[in-house]
Amino acid sequence: MERHKQAVAKIATAVRGFFDKKESYRIFHGSTNSTRPRPRPGARIVDISALSNVVGVDRSSRTALVEPNVPMDRLVESTLRHGLVPPVVMEFPGITAGGGYAGTAGESSSFKHGFFNETINYVEMVLGNGDVVRASNEEKPDLFQGAAGSVGTLGITTLMELKLIEAKKYVRTTYHRTASVAEAVEKVRAETQNPDNDYVDGILFSKDHGVIITGTMTDEKPADARVQTFSRARDPWFYLHVKDRTKSTASSAPPSVVDYIPLAEYLFRYDRAGFWVGAQGWTYFKYVPFNRWTRWLLDDFMHTRMLYRALHASGESARFVVQDLALPYDKADEFVNYTTDAFGIWPLWLCPLRQTLPPTFHPYTGETETAADGSTAPKDILNIGLWGWGPADHDEFVTKNRALEDKLVQLGGRKWLYAHTYYDQDEFWKVYDKNRGWYQSLRDKYHATTLPTVHDKVKIDVDAAREERKRTKQLLKSRWPVGGLYGIWQAIKSKDYHLHRRAEWKYKGDN
Repeated sequence: MERHKQAVAKIATAVRGFFDKKESYRIFHGSTNSTRPRPRPGARIVDISALSNVVGVDRSSRTALVEPNVPMDRLVESTLRHGLVPPVVMEFPGITAGGGYAGTAGESSSFKHGFFNETINYVEMVLGNGDVVRASNEEKPDLFQGAAGSVGTLGITTLMELKLIEAKKYVRTTYHRTASVAEAVEKVRAETQNPDNDYVDGILFSKDHGVIITGTMTDEKPADARVQTFSRARDPWFYLHVKDRTKSTASSAPPSVVDYIPLAEYLFRYDRAGFWVGAQGWTYFKYVPFNRWTRWLLDDFMHTRMLYRALHASGESARFVVQDLALPYDKADEFVNYTTDAFGIWPLWLCPLRQTLPPTFHPYTGETETAADGSTAPKDILNIGLWGWGPADHDEFVTKNRALEDKLVQLGGRKWLYAHTYYDQDEFWKVYDKNRGWYQSLRDKYHATTLPTVHDKVKIDVDAAREERKRTKQLLKSRWPVGGLYGIWQAIKSKDYHLHRRAEWKYKGDN
């Protein structure tokens, strides 16, 4: 801990210096899953890249002390050595613990355990004036709850204590075929009520082919059941595997399609292809056949760290729709009909979530229900992941994304704020009106008024983006296939392919 204390003291001193001079600054995280550009030489920065360690794992208390830049794969590797695993693990190995707390991390176990921040006992933070404080449900609970999802605008997270649960060898994974969107939505809701399920999510391949995926951790596996993995180049991509396993299964039949997947392989099952975003590379390089052999050949580029480096370096992310949208269950069918007409993007991801009621910057509907004992509780909500090509024309792209935001609010939902967000300041605070006074009081109380606001952090400057598109059209990189090849080259230069090649969490056979 001495190393950690020295690093935090250095950060606090830097923050205090900027606070005293009333100067703004940027946070430099180092090598994380973030796609933000690195600060330019001479920029005012606070460097927290040294905070990238699992400080310790305590088997007896089932907790882990974790610094914010620890990615999920290293966290899982550390806890599995002790027979433990975090209750909520983000699907992409490069997403960091600090990102999961400061952002919104809702995964296939969140119907049971809530968002990632709900699995944290306490956080250590450097406030905007340089003070180092601890926040939890008992100590500064308003800061603890408010900083979750506020994208780092109330202070810098420097340490957290995570809850852990017992790990098992496998996840017994069952694929439930559905024949309509309404059936898929109802099946998701029903499976979240099954106490045997540790994980629930779903994939809609089309309106008449959906698959709800349920998982139960277990140490037992039938002797004749093969172990299914997804991390090796010769393995199938998870979503294609699910599609293939269920294409001839009738929705009325009892679930009989089952895999036994090693736990870590299950947690990171969507890493290769980034769910299914990686398949768009074949759409871009239109003369490259999409088959098992080319997926094997290009496997290094299909892990999420490499994939997102290539996507952003190529410039193609500017016309890529990447939106996660949370709605009431009874509005999901209508919303899918809307996205089908407006975008025509398939597959879609379904993820059931335990709602956090406002004030919060997590997505919410605000709906409650009355329990048998007369108490009220938040209604569960359903996240829909919409990821795919949008219109090539910038103005049309913006128009469709703004219409998507309007439709979501009309149906009583809210979006993940990591995505392209087009609200101007007035529109933003109309949508998040229940948060405004609460959030401002937290910024005043905890000396955060010199930090950017949530809107500052998430907004897309439409005019600046339009001018940037005009400028890049003059560059060689804007011409097909130069941009894509440049993105691949930048991904290679990052050497992130070593991380998945050397990953310790990959299944190596039963001991």
